[in-house]
Amino acid sequence: MPSASDIEYHGKSVAHQFFDASAWFSAEAGQAAELARAAFALGRLEGAVAALEPEARAGANRRLALIEVEAMLWAQGTPLRREEIGRDLMEARAGADLEAMRLARWGIRRLEGQGDARDLRGFLGLHRAAVSGLDALLATRPTGRDFDAAVAEFRDLAGQVAGLSPLVRAAALRVLWRLCGLSAPEMLAEPATWTARDMAEGCEALRFVPLGRHGRGVWVDGGSPAERVARHLAAVTAGIQDARHELARVADWQARALEAMAGVKGENAGRVIRALAAHPLLNAAMLEESAGISRDTAERMLSRMKALGLAREITGGRRFRLWMLAG
Repeated sequence: MPSASDIEYHGKSVAHQFFDASAWFSAEAGQAAELARAAFALGRLEGAVAALEPEARAGANRRLALIEVEAMLWAQGTPLRREEIGRDLMEARAGADLEAMRLARWGIRRLEGQGDARDLRGFLGLHRAAVSGLDALLATRPTGRDFDAAVAEFRDLAGQVAGLSPLVRAAALRVLWRLCGLSAPEMLAEPATWTARDMAEGCEALRFVPLGRHGRGVWVDGGSPAERVARHLAAVTAGIQDARHELARVADWQARALEAMAGVKGENAGRVIRALAAHPLLNAAMLEESAGISRDTAERMLSRMKALGLAREITGGRRFRLWMLAG
């Protein structure tokens, strides 16, 4: 935890000494073309998600959130595969590191829109269980009035860059988050999650702006504001493009699956295919509810699609079986 000597020098905090809001506005002006490209890419992704049916829209946000949290945890040195995280969310325990999985669950919920980003104590608090069970990284966070003071300073300085585009502002706020000591230095998932939500300001279908694997180059970054903004906007554009490719992959799979299952009489095959496209992971009970079919029909359809290479079972034939699209 930062000491008083760490956070103050000659009566001014480190954050107030080293955070120059004007430099970030200059950096934004210098990256106008890249900002326009990133904003255009975001608009296209927002439109693609907004065009989906409500169930598929929620599934798209969950799918992108799993990819994002996987990338964050790998960058932080606690690798978990997205399938493991998804299994844990559905209570098919993956047997992975409990602290890392607790952080993953927190990240998924926040990226899906849970928690008020304006209430930093509440936003950060759900993955902090009893103090005795805290991971060492979480235990170094300021607590009590020290944390409240850090939040107040963060809000004060964040107000100075409120006029930046949300896509640029994220780069500044990650720096400010570190300077104010809201998280331990090694804990990059927290500021990455919070700024991902903040970047989606104004979006209606998207809950966060995905960086995916490209976030690894900017979640822990250095250099001048101009250098940081340039790298950040490049990561934003690339991350959004990857997200659109992922959604296109699902749409392509759906078209191929409908063609492959065209010989099956009735509407059940189409319902099962739409459900698999809408959910990153599901079990037979979820499929029964989503597709409006019997459990036996759901299981038969899944087995048939597995034989055709269209569905994949990721739980090794155990009683609690989870399925995802294949290909």
